[in-house]
Amino acid sequence: MKQTLLVLLLITSTTSLLVAQTDNSTERKKEFNLAKNTLALNGYDVVSYFKQTKPAKGNSSYAAVYQGITYYFSNAANKDAFLKNPTQYEPQYGGWCAYAMGNDGTKVEVDPETYKITNGKLYLFYHSFFNNTLNKWNADEQKLMKSADANWVKIYKP
Repeated sequence: MKQTLLVLLLITSTTSLLVAQTDNSTERKKEFNLAKNTLALNGYDVVSYFKQTKPAKGNSSYAAVYQGITYYFSNAANKDAFLKNPTQYEPQYGGWCAYAMGNDGTKVEVDPETYKITNGKLYLFYHSFFNNTLNKWNADEQKLMKSADANWVKIYKP
């Protein structure tokens, strides 16, 4: 009887955990900036932002999925680093433009090569011929970051 109760408890706990992970995955896919509904950063290697002088394009041969989001890496070492601590490398605000998130809470596409790392966190920005939002972010970073943090919490509720 005790064994049956223990098995039922384990099944219930595991099922709840799987449902929570599935729900989180679905919400992440819905709110994150993704190509083809699952690919982060247009295939750029998220670890390369931290370990190289500029971001590198990833390769599907070094793909990893974290909570429903697919990341490509340029090499096995970067993939391994990511898998050890994914939250250390994931971009802020689901990969949307940090400036737009702070300015008015909108989800704006980014140029994966326009970025900034502040306090160990990756921020991405929109950049076109006439508009580089990284410059606007730098002009009032603390205020915009605080606003972006608050706006992102309203949008993404894991």
